[in-house]
Amino acid sequence: MTRTGWILFALMSVIWGLPYLMIKVAVGGVSVPVLLLSRTAVGAVILLPMALRRVQWTVLRRHWLPLLAFALLEVVGPWALLSDAERTLSSSLTGLLIAAVPIVGAVALAVMGERSGAKQWLGLVIGFGGVALLAAPNLRGGDAWSIVEVMLTAVGYAIAPIIAARKLQEVPTIVTIVVTLVFCSLVYLPFAIATWPQRVPATDVLFALGGLAIICTALAFMLFFQLIREAGPSRAVVITYVNPVIAVAAGVLVLNEPLTITTVIAFVLILGGSILATSKVSSTAEEKAISATKVD
Repeated sequence: MTRTGWILFALMSVIWGLPYLMIKVAVGGVSVPVLLLSRTAVGAVILLPMALRRVQWTVLRRHWLPLLAFALLEVVGPWALLSDAERTLSSSLTGLLIAAVPIVGAVALAVMGERSGAKQWLGLVIGFGGVALLAAPNLRGGDAWSIVEVMLTAVGYAIAPIIAARKLQEVPTIVTIVVTLVFCSLVYLPFAIATWPQRVPATDVLFALGGLAIICTALAFMLFFQLIREAGPSRAVVITYVNPVIAVAAGVLVLNEPLTITTVIAFVLILGGSILATSKVSSTAEEKAISATKVD
């Protein structure tokens, strides 16, 4: 990978590790719908000029259904669930649970028929063991539903890219993102109006809202596209394994959230399980899988 690629990789690892901290701060001063509207609307306005240069209306009309599914599973549902969950959960715990996205994605692909070897299944078991270790102490009262919200978010984050890869190849990525953000803004708008704050939020809340919209949405997507061009899609998504470290560090250093031995062990299990579960099936495993499907 080039020097530029490494710089972009480092920036993206930090930028997409910070939303959990900013969401935690923002939900302390505004409602979840207001947070979501500010993030999607501002992000859409900033990215819109780039999208308009590449939009093809006939292509959009032909792919409106998978675009709708992508928007619902990538933003509408997950961002609402994640933001609501952080009213109860710490930002570091939320970031670690989201690290299970590659594992959930591996399960989804397996259900769809993609071949998996022993190493991949071992990764799934180890990864889910880490999730269970992390979530179990929090399965009480309001925390239980918040854990469920984060895991549902992980499901959406895992399935949406599969839809994009299989059904939206003709639609430029920037167009997909902007269409998604505009649609989500319209969905969140009436709920945001109904819960609009009666007074100007505190300065830290305003900074968090601005950071989510400008840095973690608009700037992040622009940098991510450039990272894909520099390093390729397979290397670009490796930031998924680094983001949780940033999320935990930010929560501990800025919000004084606790860092326990259990958290560290769970993170190692989730990270290790993710790497195994998403690794390529060996040629031997592939041959065995193919042989098993043959009818003599």
